[in-house]
Amino acid sequence: MFSDLRPLPLDPLWALQNAHRDDPRPHKLNLGIGIYRDAHGHTPVLNAVQHAERALADAAPSKVYRPLSGNADLNAAMTRLLLGNHTPTLERAVTVQTVGGTGALRTLADLIASANPEATIWTSNPGYANHHPLMRAAGLLTAEYPWQDDGTGQTDLQPILGALGHAQPGDILLVQGCCHNPTGIDLSQESWHALARYCHEHGLIPLIDMAYQGLGQGLTEDAQGLRIMTRHLGTVLIAASCSKNMGLYCERTGTATVLTPHPAELPDVLSVLEGIARRTYSMPPEHGAAIATNLLNNPAPWHHELTAMRDRIRTVRAALGAALRAANAPQDLLSIEQHQGMFSLLPLTPDQMDTLQRDHAIYGTREGRINIAGIPDDAITRLAQALVAVYGREVVAQ
Repeated sequence: MFSDLRPLPLDPLWALQNAHRDDPRPHKLNLGIGIYRDAHGHTPVLNAVQHAERALADAAPSKVYRPLSGNADLNAAMTRLLLGNHTPTLERAVTVQTVGGTGALRTLADLIASANPEATIWTSNPGYANHHPLMRAAGLLTAEYPWQDDGTGQTDLQPILGALGHAQPGDILLVQGCCHNPTGIDLSQESWHALARYCHEHGLIPLIDMAYQGLGQGLTEDAQGLRIMTRHLGTVLIAASCSKNMGLYCERTGTATVLTPHPAELPDVLSVLEGIARRTYSMPPEHGAAIATNLLNNPAPWHHELTAMRDRIRTVRAALGAALRAANAPQDLLSIEQHQGMFSLLPLTPDQMDTLQRDHAIYGTREGRINIAGIPDDAITRLAQALVAVYGREVVAQ
């Protein structure tokens, strides 16, 4: 059966993880995978999560099968987190629990394939590396629009609209709602309004990937672009994750939300979403969902810790910027200070990133992405000096 089967190449991010794991150098620095680390380089379990887990253990709820749509309390709370409380958009939204944010994207991709298999998914370049594979695995075509800095640390809208001029009515605009991965540059509020108007005028449907809500400006602030879209447009798709902002990485907790123009359409949408779940994983895991529900329904302790995480990311950015200036870094590298969220995309070539890894034991993706949220305090100066050394030497050699 498997005699002609050929192994697939290892995913580049996990290959990077393996290379870092096997590196014997004690000063090695892993900035590849997107996880939050504290000042000492550890990824803690939030106190609010530990409290919720103890409460769950004490309550000892039954492990009986849950519904296909998952935890109803989680779905309701996540919908409010995304759309806001007391908003009319809640009345035309339906949400199902998924296996992480990745599962939400794949579930929505299957929904799109069921409703409009001819749709093309437009995603940013550069963008999240798994967007194309997830959409193509559902049998959908993909295309790209450019995502680039306008010089102020925000995204230049005009090249995006230029590329979308080739899109057809019914196509899907996959856009990250905040803290863009990998660049760290986001749309301004004015650009969100303009993009929403463009989608309305040209019949495009947004699929908004909300993987980092709360790690940019704040939970409400980071949702403003999404809420602009939902106010302007009848149909909006949202993939959300609890991995980053709650630290529930391995619990695989996320949601898929669909807004329709008419609430009467919601039961049909839900039936298709549940059918996708049934033939994929039957029902999503409950433990992470129960933890997330506890945090969402008792938000103050979680908000306190999330604020501390967000503030640390900002502090690391500022400290790295100061260290880069002290090392006489070029302006291209100093743009890191303007970015939002966990990631930044360095102005380095794949060869330069290889040099960074080989000569300095600093691991980022070959595309240049580094995880700002993963830099320990004692590595900031060394990282800045290494970036300047690699950038300068390679540029002079060209």
